[in-house]
Amino acid sequence: MKKPIIGVLPLVDNEKESYWMLPGYMKGIQDAGGIPVMLPLSTDKEVLSALANTFDGFLFTGGQDLNPELYGEKVEDVCGEQCEERDTMERILFQHVLDLDKPALGICRGLQLFNVLLGGTLYQDMPSQRKTDYHVQHKQEPPYTKPVHSVYIEKGNPLYNIIQSESMMVNSYHHQGIKRLSEKLLPVATAEDGLVEAVVMPDKKFVLAVQWHPEFSYHVDEFSFRIFQEFVGICKGGLTDNQ
Repeated sequence: MKKPIIGVLPLVDNEKESYWMLPGYMKGIQDAGGIPVMLPLSTDKEVLSALANTFDGFLFTGGQDLNPELYGEKVEDVCGEQCEERDTMERILFQHVLDLDKPALGICRGLQLFNVLLGGTLYQDMPSQRKTDYHVQHKQEPPYTKPVHSVYIEKGNPLYNIIQSESMMVNSYHHQGIKRLSEKLLPVATAEDGLVEAVVMPDKKFVLAVQWHPEFSYHVDEFSFRIFQEFVGICKGGLTDNQ
């Protein structure tokens, strides 16, 4: 059976003026039966339209903070490094993905991107802006394969249907998070402190995003690998006859 070809959004090193990739994004897709291809960084609308029509699915990776102007706020000192070119590329590409109903998986920044582009907002820096009585470690030290907190998954929701569990332990490395959830997204996992940790877009074939990092843990955590398997399986189901 032919394997789906999945576009992986590039990681960008502003200082070195380079594009790069974590192997876990690629190997997670490969081990689940797909063919990953790192996309070029481009804001050319014609190029992005062609990419959207070419690939069977898209993985929106982690990386820099989103520019707060995308959700109507000024950049504060606590906000981290941004990449305007990547923000623009992903905004245009994501809309194409939605219009074509192509499968999309978001990881860390990917979850925040989906929420912002669909009308939600973010904490620019959770440690300084978000007050809670619960202490949850959202930014861990290496090794990143080690789970540091739990998330809760309501029985019967789309993520539960994938992993078949009402809770799982996750790794975590982020200082931003969802503040106001988009009305177009359904929360499917929350941390003990109430932070939304996973979302789906219920009216699409497959738009799922998680705040944790299955690209680091999929080879030691069955639940994280099931996310890759489900994503690749949906992408495979969309293969056309001429592929």
